[in-house]
Amino acid sequence: MIKKADVLLFFIILIFGACISWWSLSENQPGQRVVITVEGETYGTYSLNQDQQIVIEKHGHQNHITIKDGQVSMSFSDCKNQVCVNSGAISETKDTIVCLPNKVLIEIQSKQGGEPDVITG
Repeated sequence: MIKKADVLLFFIILIFGACISWWSLSENQPGQRVVITVEGETYGTYSLNQDQQIVIEKHGHQNHITIKDGQVSMSFSDCKNQVCVNSGAISETKDTIVCLPNKVLIEIQSKQGGEPDVITG
């Protein structure tokens, strides 16, 4: 038996979920730079406006990253599952490509993305 409180709770949850979805999708914006991290350390920061190829060779593994036409993609990886290669090109903030076996992370950031969120004393 459905009560009025159950219906009200359903609509509250539905509205809350819609608000969270809208907030997370509205924050995406075209990125300005690509930050590549290997094994948790920054490997390099590159402009999305400059077409280039980046080759990462670390511990006998290889990844090829392509920046072209304002997008970045993993064009080659010697990992077994190829999820990173098949993920396609990204160009907006909050987008990432991850190659877990080779520990490579590609992130898109806006120009102001390098500023600290919190300063502790």
